[in-house]
Amino acid sequence: MTSEFKGFGPALRFLEDLAENNERAWFEENKARYEADVREPARAFVRAMAPRLAKVSRQFLADDRKVGGSIMRIHKDVRFAKDKTPYKTNLGIQFRHRTGKDVHAPGLYVHIQPGTMFLGAGMWRPEPEALQGLRAAIAASPSKWRKVVDDPALLRHWRQAGAALKRPPRGFDANHPLIEDLKRTDFILDAPVKLAEAKSARLVAVVADAFALTAPYLRFQCSALKIDF
Repeated sequence: MTSEFKGFGPALRFLEDLAENNERAWFEENKARYEADVREPARAFVRAMAPRLAKVSRQFLADDRKVGGSIMRIHKDVRFAKDKTPYKTNLGIQFRHRTGKDVHAPGLYVHIQPGTMFLGAGMWRPEPEALQGLRAAIAASPSKWRKVVDDPALLRHWRQAGAALKRPPRGFDANHPLIEDLKRTDFILDAPVKLAEAKSARLVAVVADAFALTAPYLRFQCSALKIDF
């Protein structure tokens, strides 16, 4: 029997405790609590989001599997990290485009941790071919791009974020009116969410309404990459 989403209050308390006890022995002792308070509510949230996402686009997947689905691993990759603590102290949930195999594809993202919550939309660190395609689409249709990113309804909730080059990318005019956008190496939006919302079942509606605003932005990206939206 699957559970209904009731909020991430217990998950936030677990993540607070994990931040103070970020070691394998503690996690193993509290693994049952992690399953009950973090992973199962996350799976319930993903299931609740599925019909809402379908209204935005049927190309973005809500997959409630414990491993390999929308819920990101809590284990960190510490091979090249200065911080060797083994676990993430946030909950990450991603709704990827069905053609994507990793976070480099267009997608939607939910980030929850003690003290902060935000949403993401778009492409983080797209691979060179995809990045070139996005830049070419912007350069070819500047008015269409500006209509998308300057939409007042979008800007009330979202802003462009991520990394950018200091100099114009090769092959693009330094005097192009959208050169600052063309310099981007991440094509993402982010939006803050009040942490109190995470503790309530209302979060599903809050996130779904915010994601719906990003549909033109994601549609532009999918068109640039020649994939379905």
